[in-house]
Amino acid sequence: MAAVDQHAPAATDVAARPRRVTKRQPSEFPYLNRELSWLEFNARVLHEAKDARNPLLERVKFAAIFAGNLDEFFQVRIAGLRQQVEAGAVKRAPDGRTPAEQLAAARERVLELVADQSANFLELRAALDAEGVSIVDFRTIPEHHEALRQRFLDEIFPVLTPLAVDPGHPFPYISTLSLSIAVGLLDPETNERVFARVKVPQILPRLLEVEPHRFIPIDQVIEANLQYLFTGMEVSDSHLFRVTRNADFTVEEDEADDLLMAIEEELRRRRFGAAVRLEVERTMPAATRNLLLRGLGLEADDCYEITGMLDLTALTKIADLDLPDLRTVPWTPVTPPRLTPPDEDEPADVFAAVRTGDILVHHPYESFAASVERFIAQAAADPDVLTIKMTLYRTSGDSPIVQSLIRAAERGKQVVVLVEIKARFDEEANIIWARKLERAGAHVVYGLVGLKTHSKTALVVRREGSGLRLYVHIGTGNYNPKTARLYVDLGLLTVRPEIGADVTDLFNVLTGLSRQRTFRRLLVAPHSLRSGFLELVDREVAHAAAGRPARIVLKLNAIVDTPVIEALYRASSAGVDIDLIIRGACSIQPGIPGISERIRVRSIIGEFLEHSRIWGFENGGDPEWYIGSADLMDRNLDRRVEAIVPVEDAEARSRLADIIDLMLADDRRSWQLQPDTRWVRTETLEGRPGTIDTFEVLKERTLESGHVASVPRRPGSGAGSLDPRA
Repeated sequence: MAAVDQHAPAATDVAARPRRVTKRQPSEFPYLNRELSWLEFNARVLHEAKDARNPLLERVKFAAIFAGNLDEFFQVRIAGLRQQVEAGAVKRAPDGRTPAEQLAAARERVLELVADQSANFLELRAALDAEGVSIVDFRTIPEHHEALRQRFLDEIFPVLTPLAVDPGHPFPYISTLSLSIAVGLLDPETNERVFARVKVPQILPRLLEVEPHRFIPIDQVIEANLQYLFTGMEVSDSHLFRVTRNADFTVEEDEADDLLMAIEEELRRRRFGAAVRLEVERTMPAATRNLLLRGLGLEADDCYEITGMLDLTALTKIADLDLPDLRTVPWTPVTPPRLTPPDEDEPADVFAAVRTGDILVHHPYESFAASVERFIAQAAADPDVLTIKMTLYRTSGDSPIVQSLIRAAERGKQVVVLVEIKARFDEEANIIWARKLERAGAHVVYGLVGLKTHSKTALVVRREGSGLRLYVHIGTGNYNPKTARLYVDLGLLTVRPEIGADVTDLFNVLTGLSRQRTFRRLLVAPHSLRSGFLELVDREVAHAAAGRPARIVLKLNAIVDTPVIEALYRASSAGVDIDLIIRGACSIQPGIPGISERIRVRSIIGEFLEHSRIWGFENGGDPEWYIGSADLMDRNLDRRVEAIVPVEDAEARSRLADIIDLMLADDRRSWQLQPDTRWVRTETLEGRPGTIDTFEVLKERTLESGHVASVPRRPGSGAGSLDPRA
């Protein structure tokens, strides 16, 4: 493990605006609030939407990602805090804030981010217009009014249902994340003012194309033709609004006779979750706003005024336009060198390749289709394969892997699939796949009571000679061909007997009644992962005390678990150098004398979503490396089944070290967390534009080492994503 000096220079004239730090720490160590830290991650996403060095459609994509991220933050995190407040909870978070104080602090930051988002949208709109891509206002295109009126009558009017709000009509149910129009009406017969709500149909496109690359929001077309909905009434005003509801739920699994039916029932209930946010046009009158707040059971602090267009997730349609000059050149994954078939007309023999040594695959730089999908497809077709076992957390609607599993089951192989139907927002898709697999004859398991199965594991049992050989894949990402083109993930293909035995035992835990708690080589949550990690940290402390090389590097999506953070603070105090590369929420505060002065934290945001989890320990000069599915969060360590595997192949270890060293050298896409809790771009710290872009360098290295995979691009596999559900 290369010893890289990553001590950041002192921040002087930084671009990031100083943040107020409230000292409320009830514990002996500093701890950054998880919710506020996540909001800073989304601020880094918004920066990519504002950075003029990014191609214009990439900026539009990041603006849509930011908006989608914020939606889910309210649906899950803010919803959870509101539930605590409503239940009278006053327990303080590790940073010292009560739930009510966290809500207040989150609102303060969200207001700033929403203002930045609105200002950025105006800049993007002007930049798009200069390139011939326009989002126009209805009043500016009188030449299209008649055609849009006819389109309204033919395509939109039949699916609209206006709902009145008066003594005879209760406040209507308003579904989550749907756009609605609040309509003020005057009854000319009674001179009475009344209110109605018109839902903007989600089944219709939000942006209507009036000319090539010229769009108008559908809500403006509806507003311009409201007279057709309210015959005999006078429309006095109309304003757009949007409601966000609690989308999190908990199934009482120990009380459910049928988990599948329980999940389906909860999916129906999710539609009726409590409202947690109201977004309104800034021009909406106070009386209308108050009526909505009362009807939704919300307070004034739950309302967010928006300047410009509501719901910028709709910008995805613009980001997906086929305008090559305005976007990053699409990346075509490369076939891993050892999986490149000698004959282009014949697929690779994955089994033969893995028998010669472990294979580390790195997506999306290396092809998921030519590696993991090929592994399962070959297993399904091979008459010597007896059994295939897999965990499926999230997959796609057109999953080739699931199709291969179905074919394998139909051919009489034993196919065992753990489908995690509690994977948030993917429950319905996973239920559909589970039923298809069951119909094909596969053994389908829905997970363990009280735990989500988040591990990414596949086991193939193959008859070879007079015995059986176990082929294993353990990864950091889901078995999903679409996200495999967007997310940076790692996977290990191996036939090491101890790994195969461990994965066999893990599946026995998942599908049977095994109560195994320890494994030979794997670290498995919720039983041995946290304790195993803490032992590895303690070992580095011992090496440092003995004067041997001691260093820890961690690349994760999030680190918020308090015992883990305490252990890293102790290690830093004991002389262990620690480098953290954290994409999202990070509760560690680096650079505090006597506590975390040897800890450095950075985050990298760019073309692809950084999703892989890598652990590195110097181990006194004999480095050890691990990859797997778990972040260092209490939910991963205590409430999920996770698997972390040691990487023992010398070439694979070298590749992991190179990836980490590159990311620590990145000065184009990286941010560094300062002791005063601000995230500052490395470019700002170094006072010059960055030249080392992790994503571009890894593309170049991959092209030098492999062959471009002859795999067609799938629909929807466009540029990168920063979905926090990953």
